[in-house]
Amino acid sequence: MNDELSIGGRLLVVFDGRCGFCNRAVRWFVRRDSRDRLRFVASESAKVAPLLEQHGIGTEVSGVGPGTILVVKDADGPGEKLLERSDAVVAMLRELPWPWPTVGVGLRWVPRPVRDLGYRLIARWRYRIWGRLESCPLPSEEERERFL
Repeated sequence: MNDELSIGGRLLVVFDGRCGFCNRAVRWFVRRDSRDRLRFVASESAKVAPLLEQHGIGTEVSGVGPGTILVVKDADGPGEKLLERSDAVVAMLRELPWPWPTVGVGLRWVPRPVRDLGYRLIARWRYRIWGRLESCPLPSEEERERFL
């Protein structure tokens, strides 16, 4: 077992650390995760590279990068499952306190192709609207325990 990814039953969220929108979204989730159910790692981190490669996803190191948000359930466990795009966002919302799980359930009623279309539109324009950062920002002292 990879001790760096041992997160005690929490969801592991892999995000683009250089994306302005992604960083804002992660900060939004951190502020609302009062039950401490999420852990975050930038896709550029060497810690997550073996996990991504295991699932056939390129990394920043390989020059490809996942290009989407990923959520790993049961990381390094027997039931490890990888969720992408809108399914990842829904899984994250369902871990937050009320009313966000209800929002996640509501989004599940929208067919995945429609949800993913919305996700892809935001992903396509995210750098133009929110910018691309030179490097992944460091979390604050209070947030550090939530990042790998």
